[in-house]
Amino acid sequence: MNDAATGERIRAFVMQKFPAARKRNIDNKTPLLEAGIVDSMGVLDVVAFLEQAFKIAISDEELTPENFADIDNMASFVQGKMEGSRAVAK
Repeated sequence: MNDAATGERIRAFVMQKFPAARKRNIDNKTPLLEAGIVDSMGVLDVVAFLEQAFKIAISDEELTPENFADIDNMASFVQGKMEGSRAVAK
């Protein structure tokens, strides 16, 4: 899976889970935290989705605004985690 496919999967979740995302018709660069679309409790929902959907583990240290700022950042973060776990598994 590439960044674009990962981003579309994350975008679908965000649009389904957060009514403000649908109302504002966000794109992949919309700042989710800054715009108030995802709050601190919503971040926990996003983390749970990412861990389950992409079979990754996200540590507390990785819960940074940069990793979760927008859909594109999350997609890049997830791709990096998946590539890292594949490298460890080899």
